[in-house]
Amino acid sequence: MKINWKATVITAAVAVAVVAGAVIYVLVDQNNTRVAAEERGGGSIAVVRDDSHVLDDAGDGAITIVEFLDFECEACGAYYPVVEELRVKYEGQINYVVRYFPLPGHINSENSAVAAEAAAAQGRFEDMYNRLFETQAQWGESQQSQAELFRSYATELGLGMTAYDEAVADPATLERVRSDLDDGRALGVDRTPTFFVDGEPLVIERWNDLESAITTRLDGTP
Repeated sequence: MKINWKATVITAAVAVAVVAGAVIYVLVDQNNTRVAAEERGGGSIAVVRDDSHVLDDAGDGAITIVEFLDFECEACGAYYPVVEELRVKYEGQINYVVRYFPLPGHINSENSAVAAEAAAAQGRFEDMYNRLFETQAQWGESQQSQAELFRSYATELGLGMTAYDEAVADPATLERVRSDLDDGRALGVDRTPTFFVDGEPLVIERWNDLESAITTRLDGTP
């Protein structure tokens, strides 16, 4: 059999070009994300920003925990009761901050985050945060938009619905969600939940790893 070396070389060259192009695209995308995050932060990538949602504020000197989460993420939903238990157990000793990291594979990741952000505009972020996780089994993994369901949660919570609808429709609300996503990517976040403790990323391998990080710092041995 006669081998068409010219065709083989051309095919190989095309394959190399495609791979190189993909690598360049990823690098450029990551660089653009980092630049955008740095521009918002005045040249630095912040783990916590002024507009980040603080669930517990124990003041300066307290341990600061930041969670990048996706309301549709099953792991986040599974870890939610653990987090709530720790918030109660270490009340007054930790600052607990929540940031959005909607994963692209989930249909309602952004919808749920937008609902939470719209509630936040009325000072009700935590109420929507709780409702979304408590009902995750009902809507998570749905292949259709659950925006109307989230709107019903807003009604049940007694939010001003005109203001809620306006916030959901406002492009700035989604932009606010995506700014957290950009920061997370720039910080190396690639999954949820991802925790930072006093600015340092925490690798979660066991259910008690977050509490261990808290007690270690409370004992004065970071």
